[in-house]
Amino acid sequence: MDIRQIRHFVSVAEELHFGRAAERLGMTQPPLSQSIQALEAELGLPLFERTRRSVALTPVAREWLPHARRVLQEAGDLPQVAQRLSRGEIGTVRLSFISFVSYSFLPELVSRFKARFPEVELVLSEATSDVQIAELLDGTLDAGIVITPPRGALHSPLRYRPVEKDRLVVAVPEEWVISGRVRPRGGKLDFAALRDLPVILFPRHGAPVLHDLVTRYYAERGAAPLPGQQAMQMQTIINLVSGGLGVAFVPSTMRRMVRPGVAYFRLAGVQPEIEIGFAWREAGAGAALQHLADIVAEMFPAQ
Repeated sequence: MDIRQIRHFVSVAEELHFGRAAERLGMTQPPLSQSIQALEAELGLPLFERTRRSVALTPVAREWLPHARRVLQEAGDLPQVAQRLSRGEIGTVRLSFISFVSYSFLPELVSRFKARFPEVELVLSEATSDVQIAELLDGTLDAGIVITPPRGALHSPLRYRPVEKDRLVVAVPEEWVISGRVRPRGGKLDFAALRDLPVILFPRHGAPVLHDLVTRYYAERGAAPLPGQQAMQMQTIINLVSGGLGVAFVPSTMRRMVRPGVAYFRLAGVQPEIEIGFAWREAGAGAALQHLADIVAEMFPAQ
């Protein structure tokens, strides 16, 4: 079965006359009759009830006609669809992100993209940076918002654009502040106030940059973080802090996540800093993905 045969069927079904259908199609009647017979043979059922005076649709053909019309309509739209895909007006972009940017610039990025390209499906997923990079490399992800990985972790097929930097703050159980276990000064915490407190950390295999940044902060002060509960999701870490299980070093944007029982403080002195960036695989990227990259560049011009 091909599109030509479907067009022949629809013409005869609408005209209910082989001669008029053939004229409409710009062909003679015998090839049209042969085409319909071949289609019926392929389907294994009759489509028309023929007499010398009339042609009528079989019950199956009446039900099949709307489907055939839809196929013809979609086939007619194919050239336009290809053009719109090439311009990035329709299509799909798979974007993943580290959890805490949902409290930062992600909503604005999504809003700008959808306002300009409402017919592009933007599929969002949350994942750690290492998972995103692996998915970018194997082609199951189009773009990712990641914490800048160690030098060399972004392989050559990937492009990367720095987006913003964020300092770490300390999330502390509010009860510890009330009880005096933690004593901030001027809204900040000295390292001495943290040295002997349990720290809730990302496991290193899931977030090596954040993990190493915290452990390096302690090592540079001649100490090591007192191990506490580990967790993969930033929201989970904040909830564990609320439960009094320890303190946590988190990006400052997490202060927008208001959680009862949690207080946020800046660090006195040097404040550890992370860089967040937009990573994508440029080779073979469609126009819709390029539009997303352009909006990121617009929101965060190169310094």
